[in-house]
Amino acid sequence: MEKSDRKRLSKINICLDPPWIFDEISDEKLYLAYTQRQREGAVVRWISLGFLLQLFVIFVPGESDLKFAYSSVVIFTLLNISLSIVYAVVRKARPLLNHTAWLVIWIELLVSASRRVGDSYNELLGWAIVLQYFTLTTLPFHHLLLIAYSMITFTAYLLVQYYNAKVWNFSVEDLSIQQVANGCLLLGATLLGGTAYVINERKQRLSFKETKRSLGDKLTIEQQSKEQERLLLSVLPEHVAVKMRADLGCIDTQFKKIYMSRHENVSILYADIVGFTAISSSYSAQDLVAILNELFARFDRLAEKYQQLRIKILGDCYYCISGAPVERPDHAVLCVHMGLSMVKAIKYVQRITNSPVDMRVGIHTGAVLAGVLGQRQWQFDVYSRDVELANKMESSGMAGRVHVSEVTLSFLKDEFEVEPAHGERREEMLRQAGIKTYFIVRYKGSDEKCIEGEAGGGDWPDVLSDLKDDDEDSVLSPQDETKVSEEIKIHTMLQEELVNRDDDRELADGTTICLTFKEDEVERGYAQRGNSYPQAIGAPPMIILPALTPIITFAVPSTWTFHAFYIALVLEAFALNILYLIIFRCAQYKNKKIPAIWKLMCGLFNVAVFLTLNVIPLVLCGVIETDSEDDQFNESYGANQRCLHTSYYYHMGVGIACSVLWLRPLREGYRVLLLLGVAVAHALPAVFYPALLARYRLPYDPFVTANTTANTTALDVPEMLELMSKFHAGRHIIMLFIIVAGLIIYHRYSESLERARYSRGVRMRVQAEQAHELRRRNEALVHNVLPPHVATHFMGGRHHHRDLYSQSYAEVGVLFASMPNFTEFYSEETVNNQGLECLRFLNEVISDFDLLLEESKFKDIIKIKTISSTYMAASGLNPARQMQPSDGVLVRWAHLACLVEFALELQRVLAAINEQSFNHFVLRMGVNHGPITAGVIGARKPHYDIWGNTVNVASRMESTGKAGCIQMGKAREIFKVTEETCEILQKFGYYFEQRGLVAVKGKGQLMTYYLQGKRDEPVNHSDCTTAIVEETEPTDPRCALLANGDAPPPSVQTIDEADVQRPLLP
Repeated sequence: MEKSDRKRLSKINICLDPPWIFDEISDEKLYLAYTQRQREGAVVRWISLGFLLQLFVIFVPGESDLKFAYSSVVIFTLLNISLSIVYAVVRKARPLLNHTAWLVIWIELLVSASRRVGDSYNELLGWAIVLQYFTLTTLPFHHLLLIAYSMITFTAYLLVQYYNAKVWNFSVEDLSIQQVANGCLLLGATLLGGTAYVINERKQRLSFKETKRSLGDKLTIEQQSKEQERLLLSVLPEHVAVKMRADLGCIDTQFKKIYMSRHENVSILYADIVGFTAISSSYSAQDLVAILNELFARFDRLAEKYQQLRIKILGDCYYCISGAPVERPDHAVLCVHMGLSMVKAIKYVQRITNSPVDMRVGIHTGAVLAGVLGQRQWQFDVYSRDVELANKMESSGMAGRVHVSEVTLSFLKDEFEVEPAHGERREEMLRQAGIKTYFIVRYKGSDEKCIEGEAGGGDWPDVLSDLKDDDEDSVLSPQDETKVSEEIKIHTMLQEELVNRDDDRELADGTTICLTFKEDEVERGYAQRGNSYPQAIGAPPMIILPALTPIITFAVPSTWTFHAFYIALVLEAFALNILYLIIFRCAQYKNKKIPAIWKLMCGLFNVAVFLTLNVIPLVLCGVIETDSEDDQFNESYGANQRCLHTSYYYHMGVGIACSVLWLRPLREGYRVLLLLGVAVAHALPAVFYPALLARYRLPYDPFVTANTTANTTALDVPEMLELMSKFHAGRHIIMLFIIVAGLIIYHRYSESLERARYSRGVRMRVQAEQAHELRRRNEALVHNVLPPHVATHFMGGRHHHRDLYSQSYAEVGVLFASMPNFTEFYSEETVNNQGLECLRFLNEVISDFDLLLEESKFKDIIKIKTISSTYMAASGLNPARQMQPSDGVLVRWAHLACLVEFALELQRVLAAINEQSFNHFVLRMGVNHGPITAGVIGARKPHYDIWGNTVNVASRMESTGKAGCIQMGKAREIFKVTEETCEILQKFGYYFEQRGLVAVKGKGQLMTYYLQGKRDEPVNHSDCTTAIVEETEPTDPRCALLANGDAPPPSVQTIDEADVQRPLLP
């Protein structure tokens, strides 16, 4: 039973609801509230129209009982004033006032029409036409209620005219045809108003949908911008990020922008996981990334608690600072607390891995230069000799202990108990700097001893409470809610934008008194805006012209000439509008726009046809009445020779005035002139032919009658009666001018609604553009923090921080390139602005390196990071790259050859910089290939990096390599590769020099080679020595020995693990 009832209700709803109704009930309710709110101003226009009608009744009472006529004016005036007061005071009553104002003015019109005397049964028909049109175009009611209201007023007016015929009992033989004419004109006004209602409703709903879509896009963009902002501010300090965002798109100057500032009295903490290499062989790369991510996330939470700024993660090394960029006096104390808590936090890894891993922490206090270098893959970093000393404090420390320098100790304010550490005996750099070192024993605020793995710094529950696994404010987990909550947000924003916003006040602030926008650009955009329904210009002639058909048959003398002229004009108007519609459809099919002037010209032609069809009969009747003036009521003038009902043409003029409102585009001032022109055009025939109005007197004038007592209640002043008689004769012309005033008021109201919609659209577009610009800038910054495909992964979907990003790659090339002699160049003398100018030069070098990555041939290369003067890049890190098993070496390792070419370009760029700056910097480079794991670690401060033996070996290739010598004014740099990499690159035409065996921890003895150059054509040899043997004229003595087959014995070099991934500034 319930299902059948639902089906029945759905069928009823289909019949009752218009086809344009929204699918979502919430949208429909909000739209109705918006429409109700927007059209509250219609009440004021109805009240204004009521005052105008009362003004007309004052001038033309239409009856001899003036006491009744003016009493009704007073009553209805008081009613309108009361409605105005209620509208201004009681806001909640405004929806009801629409019904009340409509009812009051129609009652006033019907009461006045029922007491008027005229030559035809059409008194106040023009007012009925305009009210019928206004009913459908202004009232914010349901379409069925509007139809009901229109049918009621339509029927009521015809019944009033039938009542007049019965009461006055004039011998009017053509009452039926007059009622048909009345009905046709009212029906035309109803259809024209209904058409305007449908068009306005669709435009309004389209505007509502566009506003909702714009707000949805804006919300999405804002959410994405917030995610990007959070991600950006997690990596870069806010003051740096703000400067970078502001500088995006600025014209490049001679020197690259450097974001660097110096800070004094900063404590620097370095922490390294001791024994992590030992457990790396027991876990997969993804598991290691997960362990590091969880551990470093705990460190990040500790850093937030102790006001530390995490700088960077270097493999399994974590370092941070305290006291910058915001200075604070307790920076050293907080830094020690951070170190002690980190020693406790390593218990997590011990428990998970069941291995004796531990933390080695070193802290030093001094001055730092903090900022960002380069143009890509920005990472906030610190530079100075004190930073390097802090690094040495860590490397010379002991597992499970916090190692501090005497400088740091001087800032601890005797809050910690310490013991001598003698780190200067284990580290030469500390000895040369004359720094004594100490181990933290315990925090004096607690009795707990800080030894070994039980270093103090707080009770266990306090530390563990900071190390909860839940990290809901991870920058990698979007903070916004589900799709349902997004819809609620959009709905709330829509209500704020559409219902709660005062459009009238905003429009008044943004427009002049003539409703033109104060900003010329906005006004031009409004004038040139696209029209949703350009074919609507044909509605007035298609709807109103047929209403003239019954009028033309009886209102003027029936002549074939006039009828032929009438038919010709009607056909011409229809033909023009049909042609316009055909052109519009063709342009729409070809996706082109019709010039707005075409539509305006078509509309003006329609108005001209209307005026011609209306004014020419009036002129014709004026001629006839003038000729018959000598014998005005002579029976010899039959009905077919007299103009019996010319008043219909004045009522038709109201329809013409309504059609003027459809002209687009037309400025407000021109429209007012055109409306006045319509009224003047109908008044001119009476000016030139006064007899046209004289025929409206006896016996239809209530003020001048020979044999009746109807005027007994009139004023007994002959002059007043004569004046009222003249007003009564020209009542239709007066009606036209007053109605034109009402149409001007109405059009100002509808124009304000249209301009408010346009203004809102402009505001939405501006906000969307601002949001897009913010997202673009944030996106550009984020893509300089994370590689684009990684940033897209996190920004493009909803991820929890536990959904780690890790990707395994089987075939990747890794490049390390450093300037070993930059340490000699760097100094913190006053002439170098405490080292800032040295870093400015390094920024120029790294920025020029970064610019190479913008070239299309290096699109497969990604910058990983910079470590002081060391530049790290990789190739083949493209998840979308799909290789087939059948692909050969030249296809699979093309990116590796590109990486080598990139390395050679780095040499050329540095040589050019050397030439311009009169320096002699050289590059030391190492290349390796193989499998790696890429991932993001750190939930609060995400850091993208790559791990694996491939990376370690590439780093060893750089650190154990050598720089070339200066030849012919140019530096010749050499970089080193392993034997397997050599074999691959040989196939791309590169040739090498054998360097010898190098002992690499975890890999054993590796044969390494120096890249010498590239042949014009690729060769395909099985080993590197063959490629070198084919050198025809070796210039190096070692190459000569190789050519003779007597290669020197390979040298063996052991690589220390501590030489990798450390800041390089001494």
